[in-house]
Amino acid sequence: MKTDHWFYGLFQSAPDLITLLLPSTAAASLGPDAPGDALYRFEAPELKAANHRLDGALWPRGNERGTPEQPVVLLEVQMHPKAEFKHRLAAQSFRFLQLQPQVRHLAVIVVVPHGRLRLGPVELPLQLEAFLAGVHWLSLEELGQQPGLDPLVGLLTLPVQPEAEIQSATQQILGSRPDLFETVVSILMERFPLLTRKDIMEIATIPAKDLRHTRAAQEWIAEGEARGRVVEAAAVALRLLGRRCGPLSEATTSRIQSLPLVQLEALTEALLDFSGPADLTRWLSEHSD
Repeated sequence: MKTDHWFYGLFQSAPDLITLLLPSTAAASLGPDAPGDALYRFEAPELKAANHRLDGALWPRGNERGTPEQPVVLLEVQMHPKAEFKHRLAAQSFRFLQLQPQVRHLAVIVVVPHGRLRLGPVELPLQLEAFLAGVHWLSLEELGQQPGLDPLVGLLTLPVQPEAEIQSATQQILGSRPDLFETVVSILMERFPLLTRKDIMEIATIPAKDLRHTRAAQEWIAEGEARGRVVEAAAVALRLLGRRCGPLSEATTSRIQSLPLVQLEALTEALLDFSGPADLTRWLSEHSD
């Protein structure tokens, strides 16, 4: 507003004028001629840009707008109390939408250890409460109490599982997903920092040397190697695209990283004829699922 000198000067000299412009009848009744001290003070603050790094953004494959059934997802993990978390969550979510104006359907998911975590003051602005009402708060404590958990979901709840249930939980996870052994050990070592790796492995009860010889482990190892080739091919394609098309958006980068190996190889060959970002957009449109 400071550049609009007429308005700036008016509200600087008569800040209570705003009471006549508010939609509330009660506020309007106060008016700038109300007796006593002024009700408002005026300033033109400069809002400096803050760097926010999201914990994760998940894009529906081939759709950067999202749908009601498959929205774009912002994922945040907050395991410790933080007084300003709710304000920051709203700020970075709307900043994300500002930078990604094509998004029409957005889901915000916050993973917390339990529902008792203090993440902000009890009293919040009504606008902030309205935003937070649409956030999905995922309590790991409550999630871990559900029967028949998928192994990956069970892995997610390990940091908050009761100690008496750790052994059975790890056995259930590793029984069907032995490839997750190192991840289980890492989680448990972080949870129990005073225990040695040997102690943790005894808690898990399945020796690592035996895991690698199971049929399931061999299958998952082979899949892991295949995923590694995809990651390498995506890195090569992105490096070459950076030279041909300039900096890519996070959404486009994620979309390319999600391509299967065959399409990544085709893209690497096709981009040699690209002359700019329009060629990349056209290629992705033609080869979308």
